[in-house]
Amino acid sequence: MKPSADFVFDIWYFAGLSPDVKRGKMVRREIAGEPITLGRQENGTLFAIRDICPHRAAPFSEGCIKGGTVECPYHGWRFGIEDGACKEIPALTSDQAMETEKIKVRTFPVREEDQLIWVYIASDKRFVGPPPIDPPSFPFATSKATMDDDLILNCHVDHAVIGLMDPAHGPYVHRQWWWRSQKSMHEKAKRFEPRERGFAMAAHTPSSNSFAYKLLGGKPITEITFQLPGIRTEEIKVGKKTLLSFTAVTPINENHTHIRQIFFTDMWLIKFLAPLLKPFAQKFLRQDADMVDLQQMGLKHDPTLLLIEDSDTQAKWYHAIKREWTKSRDEGRDFKNPVKVKVLKWRS
Repeated sequence: MKPSADFVFDIWYFAGLSPDVKRGKMVRREIAGEPITLGRQENGTLFAIRDICPHRAAPFSEGCIKGGTVECPYHGWRFGIEDGACKEIPALTSDQAMETEKIKVRTFPVREEDQLIWVYIASDKRFVGPPPIDPPSFPFATSKATMDDDLILNCHVDHAVIGLMDPAHGPYVHRQWWWRSQKSMHEKAKRFEPRERGFAMAAHTPSSNSFAYKLLGGKPITEITFQLPGIRTEEIKVGKKTLLSFTAVTPINENHTHIRQIFFTDMWLIKFLAPLLKPFAQKFLRQDADMVDLQQMGLKHDPTLLLIEDSDTQAKWYHAIKREWTKSRDEGRDFKNPVKVKVLKWRS
């Protein structure tokens, strides 16, 4: 992985939902340039190990789990899922002495919080844990997801994140009767506050030109948060009911980013309408993906990009938070959030 990839390290990355990894099964993930085998033992315990056998580079994710080890599908080499040490090389004869446990594969700390799976990616490849921080907590993500969609964006994660938090592109990229249009554009002012490793658009009444919110009925109040490495949530409350929109933007490599949007809710109407609403949510993401592809036509020429106040302030905060996170890890000190309370204004 090139240093220019500029990913965030020493942090927890979203790796999937609990149902993604069945007992006794493994799946492949690539996060921030690291190929990872994510698996679940028969007892339900999760593990994460680098998805490359050091013998001939075959992926463990295409092998199997055997008694606390992963077995390579090529030659049957087996590695411990906890310590990454080689436990067996079947090709060795009884008189061939070899200290197999000196051969090791990188393992990654993994946590399952409610329905969300997190993998800790350290900058030091020798890191074995425990991590100094906990993964983010989203208490409402406890039940089965109501809607779930994902796709691959053909861009660096920074462009995906900035696009995710951009408040001004909606009337142009997401033109549809059920969302917003250029004719409905008006001035807006929102209060922002610092949050752990990020910031939030403080709880407020949604904009009047967002028809989708009207489906919820009542008087919805929404709070939108962002935190490193690329987690955006919108928690909408209508009385005692909640709709949580959870979006994770995760770098695959320098040129590709995975985005996954998941909805959790106890609103019976949204659950009932989910099969009808899902195509609209899917269209939303794919409109962003189409714009990302168009953007690459300009980015390939490495232009200088302009960020303005106030509509691009969140993008500036993102870059500042990234820089401070990396600097605080390098200096071995607490992270100091550079975001201050501020009211931002824009038209959309």
